[in-house]
Amino acid sequence: MSALGLAMFALALAGIVLSGVPVYAVLLFVSAVFAAAGVAMGAVDASLLTALPFRIVGLLEHDLLQALPLYAFIGALLNRLPLAHTLHRTATHLFRRLAAAPRLSALGVAALLAPMNGSVGASLHMLSRSVAPAMRRAGTSADDTAATLCVASTLGVVIPPSLVLLLLGDAMMRAHTEAVNATHAAVRIVNTQDVVRAAFAPGLAVLAGTWLLALWAGRRSAQPRTSNGSSDETPVASPTRDERWTSVIVAAAIVTLLVGVAIGWFYAVEAAAMGGIALLVVALARRQLPWRVMQLVLGDTMALTGALFALLVAATTFSLVLRAFGTDRLIADALQLLAPHPTVLLLAVLAGIALCSFVLDAFEMIFLVIPLVMPPVLMSVTDAAWVAALVLLVLQLGFLLPPVGYALVMSRALLDDPVSLRALVRKLWPQWLLQAALIVGVLAWPASTRFTREDAAAASDAAPDAAEIDRRMEEAIRAQQAAPK
Repeated sequence: MSALGLAMFALALAGIVLSGVPVYAVLLFVSAVFAAAGVAMGAVDASLLTALPFRIVGLLEHDLLQALPLYAFIGALLNRLPLAHTLHRTATHLFRRLAAAPRLSALGVAALLAPMNGSVGASLHMLSRSVAPAMRRAGTSADDTAATLCVASTLGVVIPPSLVLLLLGDAMMRAHTEAVNATHAAVRIVNTQDVVRAAFAPGLAVLAGTWLLALWAGRRSAQPRTSNGSSDETPVASPTRDERWTSVIVAAAIVTLLVGVAIGWFYAVEAAAMGGIALLVVALARRQLPWRVMQLVLGDTMALTGALFALLVAATTFSLVLRAFGTDRLIADALQLLAPHPTVLLLAVLAGIALCSFVLDAFEMIFLVIPLVMPPVLMSVTDAAWVAALVLLVLQLGFLLPPVGYALVMSRALLDDPVSLRALVRKLWPQWLLQAALIVGVLAWPASTRFTREDAAAASDAAPDAAEIDRRMEEAIRAQQAAPK
């Protein structure tokens, strides 16, 4: 009956791609149909389904989920306030002597705000409304604008403390716990803070490499100057003194939060709370949040929070029915065939995640795919935080790959100037090479994820496994038996 679970998963993927119905509705419908069929055939114990309400309530009581409405509130504020436009204008003025100034500014704004937005879609909505028009007025072509925003919108996947990263950290903790319970290994269970710290260095490398590519592309596509030294682009107005101070204060506050999370001054949820309060205070101080806008912000917050919780409930129901069919054991047994070769096993799972990212967004990946494939991986690979960092890099690359990468599809739908897929491919191939090189580098050098978590990694590496503990206990017993009476 395990094959029914695979058919259930395939049907759910087809429904998500072809139906146009919200993902949570597809998952609930497929779960209900297969659960009823399983009970009718005797393959599923009906009493198991009665545990579903208690399982959902237990999940909703998790303290990490308290951050969901907060991140939704931050994203709504960023979408409704002109803060991103102010930051972009100030940064463009700061880099005004460089041909790539608009692109560097867009990437900088995304690096600051995308982690607080929490998702690729929310980041693209914010950037397309506030940054894209400014880039076009500054003379950036439609192709370059679309490519820059595609890359910028994915930065929040790897730069902490994004909502994607927090939820992945929680999923990795559950998967690592399941793996340790199965292997009885004496290792420290990974937590969300470990994943945040592990992603810090790769996230900075992604940002630095992306900036270098923007500088290179900007020099290649710089507009020719006329005899009097001018260009065809529209001059960008200098930011006012109030805008400059606002930009400096907001940028300094966000950088402090990001660095504080990475080095452990405070938890990511606390950073999100402080970021939300800071944005609210700045908006009120600048009188940019009248009651009409506040109503829109609250409405957006409730809508996004409801969508995320609905997806969580649907994914929990789907995974319960899937496990009732024994499909999780089928997948684990298949992956265990590669257990003697941990690197091959990890590469196979990462390739599967990249393929799934064509049809699933980050939240669906975390709720549906990670709980199924990660426990078998973590039975063979002990550094769960390193694996999580690789998953984030692979997800980011998957969102940028044609023909149906999430960032590509969303950008073509949101931007006013139409851009062909061929033009985006021509602009994005250097970014793909950069991302692939970073994935290979992190894969070959796991220590790159341990700069901010050296103590935890060292403790994990130094901890003896269960076999070593048993061997030591047997030696102690034999020594005690051999001792003279």
